[in-house]
This record gives sequence, structure tokens and C-alpha cells, in this order.
Amino acid sequence: MTQFISIAVDGPAASGKGTLARRLAEQFHLFYLDSGSVYRAVAKHILDLGKNPDNPEDAVSAALYVRDHLTTEMIDNPALRNDIVADATSRSCRFPPVRDVITETLRFYANHPPVSKHTKPFQGSILDGRDIGTVVCPNADVKLFLTANAKVRAERRFKELNAKGIETTYETVLQDMQDRDARDSGRETAPLKAAADAIHFDTSTMDVDTAFEKAVEVIRQKLA
Repeated sequence: MTQFISIAVDGPAASGKGTLARRLAEQFHLFYLDSGSVYRAVAKHILDLGKNPDNPEDAVSAALYVRDHLTTEMIDNPALRNDIVADATSRSCRFPPVRDVITETLRFYANHPPVSKHTKPFQGSILDGRDIGTVVCPNADVKLFLTANAKVRAERRFKELNAKGIETTYETVLQDMQDRDARDSGRETAPLKAAADAIHFDTSTMDVDTAFEKAVEVIRQKLA
């Protein structure tokens, strides 16, 4: 692969977009960025300061901080992966100025992957999130949109949390997921929706390997 390629992977929580994006990044030597982790970093910064995720000024201030101090360690922090941060993320990042700041940040890294003297240059970028193909990278070469039944996604997330020793119930996870879906799809700015030219994958009954193989085929056809 010689041309620079950009790939957008969108979908709701626990649809499998992160797993797929990471595998595709490795397959095609692409820079991978999980936009959800960047937004979670904003929410965590708000909570760490004892601020209010429903306050737009607190949210914008945190977004600017993350923009100016973004590191791999910040977005790989395991503390981002809990329901408290997830809920604060959905609340704090619904504000248009917050999304503007993070969109600018994501777009920069999508077009200018970091360079390291220890590895060969990336052949492109792949970002996953909820508005990558519609807002962040509307001109992406390949746009994938993953979805799955809410109950299936809740079961996946419930098992994931249990494996991490986080106590909760399936009913709680399902309700939280349905609430978050409603907020993500219903917000006025950059709602969760598929780009008109996105290729849809329903992962309700599709395993990870099948989704990966289908995506690889789509990308190779694009590069042909």
C-alpha cells in the first residue's frame, strides 16, 4: 500500500467498532485513534477537578486542556473505562463548543499522524467514534458504520465490566446504554448517524473475524 488512506468507523457503544478499527490499523499499518477515549479524557478531567459535566464552561475548559495536553498515556488510561466516566462523557460532550474543540483535534491527527524515528511512517489513519464519517472526516476514503441490537450490546458490555471486576447488573447496563443511545442520536450537534456513503455492518450475529474479513475486502477494493 503506497497511498495515504483514511478510514472512519462509526457506531454506538459496544457495537465492536473499536476492536475492528484496531485490527484494521494493524493490518494496514494505520495510525489509530479512538475518539471516544479523547472525549472520555475530557469528562475525566472535569470529574477530577470536582466540576460539573452539565456545565458548558467547565466542559469547554476541560476540552481545551485535553487538546493542549493530549498524550497516549492520557487516552490509554484504564480509569476512563467505567460507567461514571461514560455517563459524564455523554453529558459533557453534547455541548457544541466542546465538540468543536475535539473535532479540530481529531481532524488534525487524522490528517497528520504522529511520526516516530523508531517505526516506519503510517500509511494512513483510522478513527472510530460516532461522527467520524459525518463530521470529523467527511472525506474519508472508507466509511464503516457498525450497529447491533441494544440487548446484544448490553450483554457484551456487562461481560466486559464483570471481567474487570466491576459490579453491576445487566438491567443497569442496558438502561444506561439505551439512555446514552438516545442522547447520542438526539443531540443537535454531530448526532450519532451513518454517513450517506457508509458501508453498514450489523454485528448482532456477526463475529469479530467475519467483520474484520469483510472490512479488509472493502478496503482492498478501494485501494485497487
